Amino acid sequence: MIKLYGHEISGNSYKAQLLLSLLNLEYEWIKIDLLKGEQKSPEYLAMNPFGQVPLLIDGETQVADAQAILVYLARQYGGDRWLPLDAIPLSQVVRWLSTTAGEVRQGVENARLYHLFGAATNINIDRATQKSAFILTQLNQHLSTHTWLEFDRPTIADIAVFPYVALARDGKIDLDPYPHVLAWIDRIKQLPGYIPMAGV
Repeated sequence: MIKLYGHEISGNSYKAQLLLSLLNLEYEWIKIDLLKGEQKSPEYLAMNPFGQVPLLIDGETQVADAQAILVYLARQYGGDRWLPLDAIPLSQVVRWLSTTAGEVRQGVENARLYHLFGAATNINIDRATQKSAFILTQLNQHLSTHTWLEFDRPTIADIAVFPYVALARDGKIDLDPYPHVLAWIDRIKQLPGYIPMAGV
């Protein structure tokens, strides 16, 4: 049985849950209460020294980091549909995983952390708001000519980018100026196996 350690208000935990559901995989959900600091407990740090969620355990395999978990699940259970291996399409998907860890994190994810969790000490909200406008503008332009981020089907590129963009309003970021982004969010919500998250 696959085990997924995470927290229900973590967008990174949610993207792992979402792909597990889209792949129709059974798993055990184990809550790590971030608000109580359980991710820093000795027991959890012994499994994931970074002290972050999510963490996936599949038999003898342990995978930390949301993007890495998406890659693992896609290749282990989803095949080329979710993550192709040919050089050019693989590079196109990986670009979006990098964007998720870069521009999306610096923008809408940090804005959400600032407003929802009071993480004000190390986040420049003006910079996060500017970064949000940049990445949402880029996404909106890209999605004006694409149904999905790459190819004619959803891939882990879409699953990686989706949660924090869909949660942008938690960071007081208005999505109304980005109609193509909103339409893409709705398409993801229509996928067989889609599961919601609080705030999405």
